[in-house]
Amino acid sequence: MSDEAPAIRTTLDATRHKQITGKVMPANNAFQKAYPGEPTGRQPLHTVYGGAQLFKSDTTAKLGELALAHLATYAPDAATLAKALGLPGDAKLHATVYERVVAKLKSEPVEDFRIDFEDGYGNRPDAEEDATALRCARELAKGIKDKTLPPFIGLRVKPFTEELKARSARTTDIFLTTLLAETGKKLPDGFVVTLPKVQVPEQAKVFCDLLEAIEDAHKLPRKTIRMEIMIEVTQAILDSQGRSNLPRLLEACGGRCTAAHFGTYDFTASSNITAAYQVMDHPACDFAKQMMMNAYAATGIFLSDGATNVMPVGPHKGATLTDAQKAENAEVVHRAWRLQYGHVRHSLEGGFYQGWDLHPGQLPVRYAACFAFFLEGLPQASERLANFVAKAAQATLVGDVFDDAATGQGLLNYFLRAYNSGCVGDEGVAATGLTLEEVQGRSFKKILENRRKV
Repeated sequence: MSDEAPAIRTTLDATRHKQITGKVMPANNAFQKAYPGEPTGRQPLHTVYGGAQLFKSDTTAKLGELALAHLATYAPDAATLAKALGLPGDAKLHATVYERVVAKLKSEPVEDFRIDFEDGYGNRPDAEEDATALRCARELAKGIKDKTLPPFIGLRVKPFTEELKARSARTTDIFLTTLLAETGKKLPDGFVVTLPKVQVPEQAKVFCDLLEAIEDAHKLPRKTIRMEIMIEVTQAILDSQGRSNLPRLLEACGGRCTAAHFGTYDFTASSNITAAYQVMDHPACDFAKQMMMNAYAATGIFLSDGATNVMPVGPHKGATLTDAQKAENAEVVHRAWRLQYGHVRHSLEGGFYQGWDLHPGQLPVRYAACFAFFLEGLPQASERLANFVAKAAQATLVGDVFDDAATGQGLLNYFLRAYNSGCVGDEGVAATGLTLEEVQGRSFKKILENRRKV
């Protein structure tokens, strides 16, 4: 048998191949422009919103103090918290989760905060909202100076419906004009303006026109003021012709949009679901969020779920409660905690890594759910990723789990989110065989390409 390599023959020469394959280049380029990939940077685990009438420069620090006190009252130790939430795993995992929740509430209790001029504020006289917008902008400027703000912050204005567009535009203008004047044209890190209840692309487009006009008036670079949209009505999912409105809403933002947030209760209301069944894990919500994921995957924006609206608040108040009253309070709080834990877990399993919180008593649950989610799968995920990297992306088998290239990217995303959440530190990343820089680069393909060059 001959050892000579077989002759390689083709029907067409290289020139003809290039002529044929060149025809797909415009479509490929258009695809890459529309889908640039996952967004870079850190995504907060949650957004906390509070009525603008209550906002002060140190609001988020006070929320942390209240959250710690709430945790100490209703779950003074890891075992109590684990039992209240129904956490999976063993006592060691529960202790780690509890320890990290406490540390988080002390160091960074709120990751993202929204000064709310919509549902949390309501409809008030114009003079009152004008004054509130002015005061809140000054408080935000004070927070920048005093370094009391969370990593991400912004305001939510009223929707750009025909009824509320003028009020929304005026609040946006007053707030931003005052803030820019107070700070010498500086915005806080992670600052966004949230536009709720977007129904048609034109609302998002005109709102962006407003932000652009404010930037031009202050001689700021275009897209300095970033914005988000909220998906809260059925018409945002499908338009009157039965077409998906989601891509058109994003396109209308002209590259200014950083995230799309799902509004559970407005969406279920617009779906004619009665109040008793307006919950985050309702099938209608899952349908809408799956549509969002399909429309916005690899478009460069983050996705966020909604909030649990059952608050962890006991019925009895005061400092001289009986043991029976304290027990009843704990039962009510723990029931609300279990509900929220289930909702957050449902979001995480569905690929939504951010949600909304409404009360300081919800913060411990948010972090406990996220930390437990990442920590319980950490050992196997570390082994799988380390093994896959070592094999240079050839398909591998760890236990009974088969991994291919797509899984490698999924594992990388897992560690990036676990690291950004504070759940996994540098040592956790190192266990994968990757550097922090490689993980933060977000591309498994690039990691392998660079390593093959060495």
